[in-house]
Amino acid sequence: MSVQPGFTIAAGGYVAEIARTGAGLRGLRRNGVALTEEWPLGEKPPLSAGLVLAPWPGRTEDGIYTWDDEVHHLTVTSDVTGTADHGLVRRADWDDVEIAPDAVTLAHDVGRHPGWPFDLHLRLRYGVGDDGLHCRFEAVNTGTTDLPLAVGFHTYLRVGDAPVDACTLELGAQQWQPLDARLLPDGAPRTVEGTVYDFRTPRSLDGVQIDTPFTEVTGRYVLRGPDGQAELWTAPSLPWAQVFIADPANGKGYPDRGRAVAVEPMSAPGNALHTGTDVIRLGPGSVWSTEWGIR
Repeated sequence: MSVQPGFTIAAGGYVAEIARTGAGLRGLRRNGVALTEEWPLGEKPPLSAGLVLAPWPGRTEDGIYTWDDEVHHLTVTSDVTGTADHGLVRRADWDDVEIAPDAVTLAHDVGRHPGWPFDLHLRLRYGVGDDGLHCRFEAVNTGTTDLPLAVGFHTYLRVGDAPVDACTLELGAQQWQPLDARLLPDGAPRTVEGTVYDFRTPRSLDGVQIDTPFTEVTGRYVLRGPDGQAELWTAPSLPWAQVFIADPANGKGYPDRGRAVAVEPMSAPGNALHTGTDVIRLGPGSVWSTEWGIR
């Protein structure tokens, strides 16, 4: 029997497409209007669009981190930055646990990998209704020792066919995180006040280039176009967000769209396993959960 590669759920005028590989949000529309970027089912998601980033988001410096006095060496996945990027589940096929017309639940045992000697079970439920898309994520330590955890979700927002340069972005974020040439955190977060990173009120994205983490967030991010908007909301357990604009000028254009806006809610910043910043200590049998959605 063939394995279903993806799922379609619909309710309240919303239709969401979910990919089994990476448990990715492959697309979300309301009354036919796209609220996220999309990609063809069966193809590799461009620029990690829609994928779950666990058990760490962003980049881990040299793939090295220390946990309970033991040094671990993850597989370096980027020759450009010399880092281990975006966790271990982006390319994994998740199991479908429950399928309904308006919701799908997927699960995955991360398994053991070089530099990851832990037992972690992930569970993800996407549902749609009158209030939009709702995602609930759970992580369970199924092993016998504490493990480190950080997660992220590589969402892209879109407002129909409006080009990015015709849109504004509003971020409820008080601080931004400087990065070095390897896109790793460089020093402490800084206030957005008086900087180009101040999106606390809607700001035009015309010509804007950005690949920056933000923190002290309110959990509300709004992309507005000439004829509508897409709003991403997050629970307080996701106190970080990476904002990235894909752009052909930087060799990272989004297929058939060119410029595209990623707003990636995260529980911790990039390099968290290496620095320890906001890493969750998950004990044996313990469950950590979070929620987010788009409307």
